[in-house]
Amino acid sequence: MKLLTKDTDYAVRALLILAQSKGEFVSVREIAKKQNMPYHFLRRVLRELIKNKIVIAKEGGRGGVKIGKDPASVKIKDLIKIFQGDIRFLECRLRGKVCRNYSGCTLREKIQKIEDMAVKAFSKITLKALIGDSN
Repeated sequence: MKLLTKDTDYAVRALLILAQSKGEFVSVREIAKKQNMPYHFLRRVLRELIKNKIVIAKEGGRGGVKIGKDPASVKIKDLIKIFQGDIRFLECRLRGKVCRNYSGCTLREKIQKIEDMAVKAFSKITLKALIGDSN
């Protein structure tokens, strides 16, 4: 099980660069080079961020991408949801059917508490907080 996928990781790393660029457009190639990411993979990740209005794109010689939201409002939980869906540690449904042991499963109850703590923790982490941690 991966807590964060490569998509989410690349999104966070790219957004940190954009958040620190003071509203200036940054080329995708520059971000890819600075973060040692595959250019085409990063473009795909950024398209998703543009679609979700977290990043703004501009074409042309002075174009690129820039952050479209206040870094204090961009929560890691939201990025996880975009790229991975809801935070889930258990699959209590199999092919659309609820597990036969669902109601009496003590493991599910314990892991649900851990899921809730993870969601709460990721809701508190913003890009602004991560920038502050890196300074």
